[in-house]
Amino acid sequence: MSSGSRTNRTFEFGRTHVVRPRGNHQATIVWLHGLGDKGSSWSQLLESLPLPNIKWICPTAPTRPVAMFGGYPCTAWFDVGDLSGDGPDDLEGLDASAAHVANLLSGEPANIKLGIGGFSMGAATALYSATCHVLGKYSNGNLYPVNLSAVVGLSGWLPCSRTLRNRMERSIQAVRRAASLPVLLCHGLGDDVVAYTHGERSAQALNSVGFRDLTFRTYNGLGHYTVPEETDEVCQWLTARLGLQGSQS
Repeated sequence: MSSGSRTNRTFEFGRTHVVRPRGNHQATIVWLHGLGDKGSSWSQLLESLPLPNIKWICPTAPTRPVAMFGGYPCTAWFDVGDLSGDGPDDLEGLDASAAHVANLLSGEPANIKLGIGGFSMGAATALYSATCHVLGKYSNGNLYPVNLSAVVGLSGWLPCSRTLRNRMERSIQAVRRAASLPVLLCHGLGDDVVAYTHGERSAQALNSVGFRDLTFRTYNGLGHYTVPEETDEVCQWLTARLGLQGSQS
């Protein structure tokens, strides 16, 4: 699957794992893994969460050369020199992954609420998708086809933050969409892979361009992994923001 008309590369995505809802299907969330990981790693954790009304879709990123590993190939949603958002943005890779995620959501029933979440580079891709949703298009100009109701990012960062304000200021509609899109960001103070400051800066950047329903949670001592306290927060937040019928233990 390619990112659109302006791309020269075709990206081969890996296997997609689906966790079916145990209760009444009210929401579908695509959950994106981190650099070098795969969809199956997260599907097992998500299946154990007390969220019976959510269907989880866990795709696997393409295997591609990654600059921060000297060009060594591994699963990655886009190419990256460092996990911070400070380097150049791989717009082609970001567009391809955001389009793949949107395509996975576009087949869901009309009455189902849609969301995207992720960890580390997956969180970065989820946040990039959020900006595509509010702007109504990808960086390559193709229209963004789905309506998002929630975005979750754990231990991640915001790609393209340097150009976001300029793009947002051109569209009143984008500012309106941003104000109504719930976003939850969580980051550990002890993260030695994606520094806490990158997560904090990303939250500030989103807030400053109009993402009003943004929650930023900090965890003392948390490194680049997830803990029950954090997943409990995600469950409570999703239940409230998506208006789910309630959780079951």
